[in-house]
Amino acid sequence: MSSITTSALDTPARRSVERTCDDLAVFVLAAVTLIAGLTFRDYGLGWDDYTHAEYADLLLRMFGSGFTDTAALSFANLYMYGGGFDMVAALLHKIIPLELFETRRLLGAVVGLIGLAVTWRLARRVGGPLAGLATLLLLALCPTFYGHMFMNPKDAPFAVSMVILMLGLVRLAEEYPQPSPRTVLIIGLGAGLSIGCRILGGLALVYAMVGFLPLLIEEVRTQGARKAIHRFGHVVYVLLPGLLLGYLIMGLVWPWSIIKPGNPLQALTYFSHFFEKPWKEMFDGALVSVPDMPWSYLPTLFALQLPEVLLGLLVAAIVVTFMSLSRTDVPARRKTILLMLTMAATLPLVIAMVKRPALYNGIRHFIFVIPPMTVLAGAAFAWTMEWLKEKHRRWQPAAMAVFSFGLLLPLSEMIRLHPYEYTHFNHIAGTVRTADSLFMLDYWGLALKQASDSLREELVERQESPPQGRKWKVAVCGPQRPAQVALGPEFTIGWDSQSADFAMTLGEFYCKGLTAPVMVEIKRDDVVFARVYDIRGRGISTLLAIPAP
Repeated sequence: MSSITTSALDTPARRSVERTCDDLAVFVLAAVTLIAGLTFRDYGLGWDDYTHAEYADLLLRMFGSGFTDTAALSFANLYMYGGGFDMVAALLHKIIPLELFETRRLLGAVVGLIGLAVTWRLARRVGGPLAGLATLLLLALCPTFYGHMFMNPKDAPFAVSMVILMLGLVRLAEEYPQPSPRTVLIIGLGAGLSIGCRILGGLALVYAMVGFLPLLIEEVRTQGARKAIHRFGHVVYVLLPGLLLGYLIMGLVWPWSIIKPGNPLQALTYFSHFFEKPWKEMFDGALVSVPDMPWSYLPTLFALQLPEVLLGLLVAAIVVTFMSLSRTDVPARRKTILLMLTMAATLPLVIAMVKRPALYNGIRHFIFVIPPMTVLAGAAFAWTMEWLKEKHRRWQPAAMAVFSFGLLLPLSEMIRLHPYEYTHFNHIAGTVRTADSLFMLDYWGLALKQASDSLREELVERQESPPQGRKWKVAVCGPQRPAQVALGPEFTIGWDSQSADFAMTLGEFYCKGLTAPVMVEIKRDDVVFARVYDIRGRGISTLLAIPAP
């Protein structure tokens, strides 16, 4: 349960192992960077991309006008979110030779890589170099996190911001009651970015309040109540510049939040209730209205979508954490760090299970719990290897082989699913083949990009041109603005399937299977993600399926 880096064991052989782990971690980061650089263009647009790009333009216009143009402060409901990612993407687009949405994909990759690097350093600090390497591998080979980092403009940056804040809190626990300027800076940066992304970043205060209890109790026991209070007050005082920095960063990336002091609370109230017209989504083979999702929604999806090796190590780490709280041989600082990480990995899920808010789009709103999950899992693997080294050295190779096999399972699925890694279901669920009839897969409609590219190629190969005097007409069942961007100016898209030339449909339950020639079929692992039909002269009345009650 203690860190595997212990001065008493600081032998040349151990230092060599630690150096190897760090070198391998740098190699993994370099490999992911190379792969991301080669593949970021493969990821299509989601439902939110176009609107977020519009929000960025309004925010930049507001800053450029000296806050006289305030349209951004009432745009849709996005003004209740931060727009930092969107603004950086819009600015980056002005200086690099990429299309806007390619730029957004590239920036998503960069933000995701920062998240991987910060999570590695956090895990290394918590459990040593082996824990850092194991955590980095677990996160890089978590298909849900990896897939979202390219195309999710809200939840992925929020997850990265939260892990930056968690790094600051762990450093604070280690340095208490004399946090270094760097720690204060990291806490301020993480807090500002987290709350500036989503008001839910305020949960970190709960992690800290509960997590620091073991350390504060130990302070009172050893220093006395008066001195413990004085030391705590000193820490709060030292953190004030960081918190001020955080407030300024929050205001920069989320201007609406500082227009009125009560706006963040208003956002919290707004998002605590479902704010759209309810619709139904597929969950466990049944169509369920999103405000009525059962308490089992999140635990079921996390159990079926996270890699098996991550789940097993995470459960072990949580058990060890709670066992350590009653042990006198575990330092209070160690208890605080483990408790904060466990809270960060589990508390949001527990709150959702109890409060039962509207839940939809799988676990995308909760991917911010995945980095702390991998830190706990990576630390659990390092503890296991250290224990085996001391007690059963001959079993170390077997444990390493099991861990490696556990990583190969999601890796193989990621290769098969690319660029739809975010739709991954593990082997417990029977992979996407079984999950397709029970759950939603490509709920953001990323497959429309590949379907659009294939349709254009097919028409060129057939040497077909649109009828004289008009463009090709495509009826789309799925997100229409992303389909228009993917198809380009030679096409007109809409819902009207009766006058359309082609029908482009997602492979989700709400899109009807048509009796018409299939021109394009996008499949992964024998699962249809999208189709394009030739419906010329067929008079198709609708593309929407009428689900059975």
